[in-house]
Amino acid sequence: MAEVTVEQLADVVGIPVETLLQQMKDAGLTHKDAAQAVSDNEKEQLLAHLKRSHGGSDAGPKKITLKRKSVSTLKVSGSQGRSKTVNVEVRKKRTYVKRADVEAEEAAKAEEARLAEEAAKAEAAKKAQEAEATREADEARLEAERKALEEAKAEDEAKKAAAGGAASKKSSAKKSAPEKKEAAPKKPELSPEEQAAEDARRAEDAKRRDEARKKAEEEARQRTLEEARRIAQELEGRSETKTEEVLLEEEKDAIVKRAFEDSLAAEARQAKRARKVPKKKGRDKQPERKTISRVASRVNKHGFQNPTGPVVREVALGESITVSDLAQQMSVKGAAVVKSLFNLGIMATMNQTIDRDTAQLIIEEFGHNLKLVSEDAVEDSLVEHLEDSQKEGDLAARAPVVTIMGHVDHGKTSLLDHIRRTRVAAGEAGGITQHIGAYHVETGHGMITFLDTPGHAAFTQMRARGASCTDIVILVVAADDGMMPQTAEAIDHARAAGVPIIVAVNKIDKEDADPERVKSDLSQKEVISEEWGGDTQFVEVSALTGQGIDALLDAILLQAELLELKSVAEGAAQGMVIESRVDKGRGVVASLLVQNGILNQGDMVLAGEYYGRVRAMLDENGKQVDAAGPSIPVEILGLAGAPDAGEEFQVVPDERKAREVAEFRQKKLRHNRLTRQQAAKLENVFENMGAGECAYVNIVLKTDVRGSLEALQTALTDLSTDEVKVNIVSSGVGGINESDVNLALTSSAVVIGFNVRADNSARKLCQEEDIELRYYSVIYDIIEDVKNAMSGLLAPELREEIMGTAEVRDVFRSSKFGAVAGCKVIEGTLYRNKPIRVLRDDVVIYQGELESLRRFKDDVQEVNAGIECGIAVKSYNDVKEGDKIEVFSVKKVARSI
Repeated sequence: MAEVTVEQLADVVGIPVETLLQQMKDAGLTHKDAAQAVSDNEKEQLLAHLKRSHGGSDAGPKKITLKRKSVSTLKVSGSQGRSKTVNVEVRKKRTYVKRADVEAEEAAKAEEARLAEEAAKAEAAKKAQEAEATREADEARLEAERKALEEAKAEDEAKKAAAGGAASKKSSAKKSAPEKKEAAPKKPELSPEEQAAEDARRAEDAKRRDEARKKAEEEARQRTLEEARRIAQELEGRSETKTEEVLLEEEKDAIVKRAFEDSLAAEARQAKRARKVPKKKGRDKQPERKTISRVASRVNKHGFQNPTGPVVREVALGESITVSDLAQQMSVKGAAVVKSLFNLGIMATMNQTIDRDTAQLIIEEFGHNLKLVSEDAVEDSLVEHLEDSQKEGDLAARAPVVTIMGHVDHGKTSLLDHIRRTRVAAGEAGGITQHIGAYHVETGHGMITFLDTPGHAAFTQMRARGASCTDIVILVVAADDGMMPQTAEAIDHARAAGVPIIVAVNKIDKEDADPERVKSDLSQKEVISEEWGGDTQFVEVSALTGQGIDALLDAILLQAELLELKSVAEGAAQGMVIESRVDKGRGVVASLLVQNGILNQGDMVLAGEYYGRVRAMLDENGKQVDAAGPSIPVEILGLAGAPDAGEEFQVVPDERKAREVAEFRQKKLRHNRLTRQQAAKLENVFENMGAGECAYVNIVLKTDVRGSLEALQTALTDLSTDEVKVNIVSSGVGGINESDVNLALTSSAVVIGFNVRADNSARKLCQEEDIELRYYSVIYDIIEDVKNAMSGLLAPELREEIMGTAEVRDVFRSSKFGAVAGCKVIEGTLYRNKPIRVLRDDVVIYQGELESLRRFKDDVQEVNAGIECGIAVKSYNDVKEGDKIEVFSVKKVARSI
C-alpha cells in the first residue's frame, strides 16, 4: 500500500487531524505535522495501539439481542353477544451470547466453587484439629488428677505399714503374702488420721469439680452476653431509636435458645469429664440440669408478654366524619361502630357522615381520646407556604387585566379583534364567543391583558368568573340597541366584584346609532357618565372602522394608574384557571392567568384537585415560553386532570405536598357530594310519595373545554319542569369514546358532542346499537333541540269546546228511558256521541252522556239550533223544566317547554 500523509489518513478515517496526531503520539509514533507520511508498519502499530486501548484485539460484541414482533387476530364475543376481531401483538426477544464467553464464565464459576470447597474443607479440618487438641488436653489433665489420687493412696498405705512394725513384717511377709492377696478386695478399717486424710482428699476433689463447673458456666454466660451485644448492634444499625435494652421479641427468643444450647453443651462436656474420674463413695451428685427458664433468666428476658391494659388511641375529629373513617382511626370494625350508633337511635351506613357531637359520643364509648382538628389545616399550611415564598419579593407595578363584557352580538370580540389585529370572531362558531379568551397585548400605550367573555345567557357563571379575576371591566353596549338583559347582568357582576366600569359605546358608525339613549338606559342601573356628573367613562368606538380605539386604550391606562396596580414579582406563582380542556395529542391543557409571582417551566402546580409538573408553557400565540410573570396568560401542559374553570392555582414546593392537598380536596368533594345526596333523599322522601311519574331526557354530554361544559350543564338543567326533567347521565371534557356510548346504551341516553367528535370504535358502536349521536358547535342549537325533545314527552293539554246548548221546556216519563227532557236547541249543535253537562241556574249539577237523542220518534245523530228534540240522559232522572243541557268535546293540544 502506498504511503499517505497524516492529513489524508485523518480524512479517510473521518476524524480531526489533531485527534489523529494525539493517537499516534500515544502509540509511540513521532509524527507531529499533518504533512508527514505514514508507512504501513506505522499504520499497523497505530492499529494495534487502538485495539489495546479499546479492549483488546478481540473486542467486539459479546452478545446480540434479536427482537421480533408478530401480529395476529383473535375473535372474541362482546357484551351484546356479537363477535369482534381483536389484534394481538406478540413481541419476542432472544439474546445470543458467545460460546467462548459462556465457557469462560462457567470455568470461572467452577474455579470459584472449587476454591470455596477447599476453603470450607480447610476450615473444617482446622476446627477438627482444635477440637482434638482440646479433647487431648482435657484427657491429659484428667489423667494427671487420677495419678495424683493414686500417689496419695500409696502414701497412706506406706504410713499404715510403718505403724505395724518392721520386725513383724519381715517374719510374716512370706507367710502372709497369699492371705494378703486374698484379703485385698476387703477394705481395711481406717484410723482417725487416715479418715481425716480421706475426707480432706474428697473435699479437694469436690472443690476442683465446683471450680470446673463454675468456669464452664462463666464461659457460657460470657458467650451469651457477647451474642446479645452483637444483636443489639445490628438492631441499632437498623433503627437509631432501638438500643441494647430494647430488642425485638424474635431476637430475645434467639438469644435464649442459643444460651440454652451453649449451657447444654457445657453440661455435656462436664459430664464427660466426670465419667472419666474414678467414682468414690460419698461423691457429690451431678450438678442439677438447667431448664430453659433458668437459662432465660440470665438475660432477664422472656419470650412472651401479655398486654397490660387496653390500647387508647387519639382520634382526630373535624366538623364531621364518615363512619368508615371513624372506625379506621379507632382500629375497630365498622360493624361495631354501626351497632353503637344503632344503640343511640341513629340509623347509619358505613359511607354515611355523622356530626362531631355524635362522633364524640362514639369515641368516648370505645374509650379513646378525642383530638379536635381543623378540617382546613392542610389548606392553611399551603397558604402559609405561599405567603412565606412571596414575603421576600417586592411589590412592583403590573399590567391591568381588562375583561370585555356585554350582551351577545354587541361587538365585544370584534372590538378586541381590532385591538389585536387578528380575526378571532371569524373563528368562533356562529359568530359568538363560547370560551373565555385571554390575550396579552403590547400596545403603543402600554401592556394590557384582555379577557373576552361570552354574552349569551347560558354563560352567566363564566361572566362572573371573568369579573372576579379582573381589574377593569369594559362594558360594550351597541349604540343602536341600548341596554339588554346581559348588559344589566354584566353590571351586577362588576359591582359584586368591586371592579370599575368603562362603557364602550360600539357601532357608533351606524346610521341609527344613539349614544344618548345608551347613557339614558345605563343611568337606570346607576351607571352615570362623567358628562352627566357621574364617575363612569363613556367612550364612543367603532370596532369596524377603528374609531375611538386609541381613546379607549387611554381610558384603560388612566384607570389603571388610578388603581395603582401592584403585585409580587418574585416567589412562587399564584393565579386563576381561566379555562381547561383535554387535547388528544397533548393531554390536559390549562389556561392560567398569573396574578402573583413567577411561573417557571418545571414548577409543581396545584390547581383544584389536580396537580402536575409544568412540562411545557405556551403564550396566547402558541409560542414556547420559559417563564410568565404577573398579568400574563399562558397555557400549560402536565396536569393530571382538567381543573374547573375559576379554580385558583399555585406553585407548591414538592410533589408530596401537592399530592397531600389534592387528596384532601378530593376527599372533601366526595364528602360534600355524599352529604348532598343524603339530604336530597331525606328531603324528597315525602314529596315523591304519591307523585306522578316524571319523564326524563337522559343526556351524555362531552365538550371541548371545561367552561362550555359548565355553561351547558346549567342551561340544560334549567330547562327541567315538574313533568319532564333533563338528566345529565355523564359529562366530561374531551372526545367521545366507547365507554361514553356504552353508558348511553345502558341508560337510554342521547350522546351530545359540543365541538368534539367520536372516535371510530364509538361511531361503530352507535351505528350497531342505533344510539343517537349529535354534534353541535353553537349552544343555541343544543338548547333548542333539547327543548323540542322535552316537549314531545309532555302530556298533551286537554281543552274543552262547547258544541251546543239546549233548554229543557218540558219533562216526560218513559217506561224505557225514565225521564225524557223535551228541549229546544238554543245555540250550536247537539251531537249524540258527545259528553254532556246538566246546568241548573248556570251551575253544573251533573256530567254524563246522552242515552237517546230523538226528533219526534226517530233517532237522530245531531240536532241543529232552533229545532226541538227529546233527550234522555243516561242514569239521571232528576231533569227539571228550565235546566240547560250542553254538549261539549275534549281536544288534546300538544304542549311545549
